[in-house]
Amino acid sequence: MNFQNRLIVAVDFDGTIVEDAYPKIGKTRIFAFETLKKLQEDGHRLILWTYRNGAKLQEAVDFCKDNGIEFYAVNASFPEEKYDYSRSRKIHADLFIDDRNIGGILGWGEVYQIITNEEPKIPTANKKWWQFQLIF
Repeated sequence: MNFQNRLIVAVDFDGTIVEDAYPKIGKTRIFAFETLKKLQEDGHRLILWTYRNGAKLQEAVDFCKDNGIEFYAVNASFPEEKYDYSRSRKIHADLFIDDRNIGGILGWGEVYQIITNEEPKIPTANKKWWQFQLIF
């Protein structure tokens, strides 16, 4: 992938990476971390963009780190940016992945497919539906 194809992707936490159970951390959505890891391997910059703040935000950041994802920035356009509470929390990103999109959140396989224009590779062996996994 050349540099021009690398994107800044803002990703919501509750309802997107995990099922919505705020203020608790919900169950991980299927293929969320696998897809995020693959996007990072592809060279995309991931920003955690969430309503959470303070201790609840740190819980989300730690949860993601424990699952192999460290974000380029958290609730900011770049790591050094300090949030100014007198301004909008809008950040710069090429794409936003959020469960509040029109139509809701897509499956993570579909998200990867849209971003990369690639078909996910699904095993073709005679497996039951619950045994299918995306292979990147």
